[in-house]
Amino acid sequence: MPRHIACLSFDFDTWSGFASRGMTTPTPVSRGEFGVVGAGRILDLLGSRGIKASWYVPGVVIKTYPQACERILREGHEIGHHGWSHVPPAALEATKEADEFALAVEAIKQLQGKGPVGYRSPSWDLSDRTIDLIREHGCQYDSSMMGHDCQPYFARRGDVCVADAPLQFGEVTDLVEIPISWSLDDHPHFEFFRVGGAVMPGLANANAVLENWLADFEYMTRTNEWGMLVFTFHPYVIGRGHRMMMLEKLIDGVTKMGAEFRTLEQVQQEYRDRVKAGIA
Repeated sequence: MPRHIACLSFDFDTWSGFASRGMTTPTPVSRGEFGVVGAGRILDLLGSRGIKASWYVPGVVIKTYPQACERILREGHEIGHHGWSHVPPAALEATKEADEFALAVEAIKQLQGKGPVGYRSPSWDLSDRTIDLIREHGCQYDSSMMGHDCQPYFARRGDVCVADAPLQFGEVTDLVEIPISWSLDDHPHFEFFRVGGAVMPGLANANAVLENWLADFEYMTRTNEWGMLVFTFHPYVIGRGHRMMMLEKLIDGVTKMGAEFRTLEQVQQEYRDRVKAGIA
């Protein structure tokens, strides 16, 4: 029987993503703080639809907004590891990455009484050490890579990649990778960003983005008997009025196509069960 899963995931970065880029003056901080307003709107919408989602929260955000994070937990959503700061692992030296990873695990344990099941890298940029850290801390899945669009797979460690030689594949691990895509992330479509000499214009028409996202889900239903698609949102981005309207339309649209909404934690377990049963 066909089964098509929609995963709504939220990177609750607030000000941390700006601070990680050196943007610590009052205006970018306030821009991130709007994420707390947006998170409340999102939780209201999810609650009205009976949908559980996955929220990835940096440790510094857990410590800054404990009440907002407690509401996420209280309403039955998954809380995943999203670093301590929002600095990408690939930009950290080894000891700093390990220390920050452990700090974030501890923050989540203090919030919910247990460690995270899933990890998502800030800015989706893993180091060559990150997979090992994820496994060492007992996480069961990662959601930072892009090797498929609608099928989980087991992540590799130890690839050797240089520009002037064939890729050397590393060891396949027992860590489930639940893939994502920049095209299914609200940030590049909607947020105006100026960092150094680079400008990301953002500010796309929400209905045009919605059309793309619904088409991706429809394509999955046409080509896969079983599949899952991960949509990634940031509360300070999707929480604006016209984008909240888009999120409602997205939920309605994929529901009409038969979507079942699941957390990434649930998806990784279902994938493991399918592998064990020999059907994945």
